[in-house]
Order: sequence, then C-alpha cells, then structure tokens
Amino acid sequence: MVIVYRRYAGLYFIFGVDKEDNPLIVLDLIHLFVEVLDHYFGSVCELDLIYNFHRAYYILDELILGGHHQEPQKSVVLGSIVKQDELVEEERGDFVSFMTGG
Repeated sequence: MVIVYRRYAGLYFIFGVDKEDNPLIVLDLIHLFVEVLDHYFGSVCELDLIYNFHRAYYILDELILGGHHQEPQKSVVLGSIVKQDELVEEERGDFVSFMTGG
C-alpha cells in the first residue's frame, strides 16, 4: 500500500492505494474532490466537513465507484449533487406535510 496525500488550506486529504496504482491519478482525483467541495460549500473548511460529513461522503461516492475513478467532469458531479439535494428537500417536505396532516 502507498499513501498519497495533498494539503489544501489546512486540510489534508489522504488516500491509501495499491502499489500498482498511479499516484498522479490519485492526486488528480484529490484535486477534483477539493474543487467540487469548494464549489458546493463555497471555500470548504474543516467545519463544513465535520457538520456535513454525509454530503462530503456523497460527493466522494460520486467520484469513486468500486475503488476506481468514476466521473472526471466536475459539472456532471455537481449536477448529480444538485439533483440529490432536490430529492432530499422534496422528501423532507413530504414528511413534514405527512406529520402535520396536510
């Protein structure tokens, strides 16, 4: 196993990969992950990741599938995140109307 990491503004992003994997591809993946996080949270910081860890994991899940880089385009990842947020808000609204009897 090889450890690949990158520091962005006080945040460390660390990946453990096989020796056969190219570390430059992993660095590119880390960079893309940080770009998406920055766009989604607006200059991501440690508190964004602490209080919204489920969203950070969802974003990472959109980038990686089965241990492999899934989607290289930031716009596609951000589009799927927006759709997921819309679904969550819709379900939240349905739940509130159900609970209030409306």
